[in-house]
Amino acid sequence: MHVGFQQRLLPILPDIAAHFGTPFHLYDETGIRQTAAELQAAFEGIQGFREYFAVKALPNPRILSILREVGFGFDCSSIPELTLSRRIGAQATDLFFTSNNTTREEFEHALADGGCILNLDDVSLLHKLPHRPEGICFRYNPGTRRSGNTIIGNPVEAKFGLSHEQVLPAYRQALALGIQRFGLHAMIASNERDYRSMVETTRMLLALVADVQAELGIRFDFINIGGGLGIPYRPEDTPLDIRALGSEARALLAAFHDQHGFCPALFTESGRYITGPHGVLITRAINHKHTYRRYVGVDASMSALMRPGMYGAYHHIEVAGKTATADLQTVDIVGSLCENNDKFAIQRPLPPIVEGDLLIIHDTGAHGHAMGFNYNGRLRPQELLLRTDGQVERIRRAETLDDYFATLNYQPNTFHPTPYSETV
Repeated sequence: MHVGFQQRLLPILPDIAAHFGTPFHLYDETGIRQTAAELQAAFEGIQGFREYFAVKALPNPRILSILREVGFGFDCSSIPELTLSRRIGAQATDLFFTSNNTTREEFEHALADGGCILNLDDVSLLHKLPHRPEGICFRYNPGTRRSGNTIIGNPVEAKFGLSHEQVLPAYRQALALGIQRFGLHAMIASNERDYRSMVETTRMLLALVADVQAELGIRFDFINIGGGLGIPYRPEDTPLDIRALGSEARALLAAFHDQHGFCPALFTESGRYITGPHGVLITRAINHKHTYRRYVGVDASMSALMRPGMYGAYHHIEVAGKTATADLQTVDIVGSLCENNDKFAIQRPLPPIVEGDLLIIHDTGAHGHAMGFNYNGRLRPQELLLRTDGQVERIRRAETLDDYFATLNYQPNTFHPTPYSETV
């Protein structure tokens, strides 16, 4: 959570909670715009640079509209994400559709309404496209040539992308189909705060572009070094040096241009880096329990933020109006799901918490509400936006019982298959 966001939020948080009720996710428009501007400034001078925001991180049309205003495109991987982006005005060149185990129906949507930049996960998908696109990008998996990190894992074990040996045959097949424009994509790590990893991805893709060009005569329009830019979830974490990344990427691209007489554009597709630090989950303490440990129960559950339960991820927690003192209590902060991993913090030293206290769970602006679910019939909370003009706007209402039961409202359909014994 950025210091500026904290300063804007803390004085008004009790009033927001009283007006809207808890729990809720709240996002900071000022911070999102500032980070977007910092990223663009870091890559300034790189011809054709563009960020395609990863919609999966925060799929809310109000947030996407803000990012479209600052010039971002959108990285999508499903029909709803494409539809959401198009509804806020995204056009073909604004959409980067990354295929993964993709159905024909998804390709039809991706290539409709003017199309998109199509990024294929496997060469076999070329022949499953409903029609021949003007351009194609392939996702590359370097295997043992690179190491990943704990979220994405070892590239050899990752389900994404072409192997090194498949790259040339894939582009050769695309050429044979009459495709004329090309890109190359890779994403090696997630939540990576060492900028050198992304520099190496840039270097790796440019080397592969040179090899494919030499073999097939292809001139690539762009390379996409993926998302994965990390944020400091823990107070002691060192932030990513975005300016160093931009500077070294710029130097690599300039050297490529000097050697080859042209240079592909550079794309990124961050999500967490853009919105993660600019979101919080606000929840209220409602219960205490003291058995083998001290537990503080809150009115949000893992269904509103599953990263701690799914990944063991750390999210910093602040008790509104209370600072660290000598009498910190070590507690587990828990929700109400019938799952023992429904915990926002485990054995965390925090100021003494009384029922009614507001807890601020930091850095939930990416993969928070978006990864929500309805186990135990728990309903996902509302989303709010702290606007640059100081007003707080509801940008998604909380789910209701009617929402939960909506899919049980259906047209009856009963099918009686012919028994196997009658067909032989």
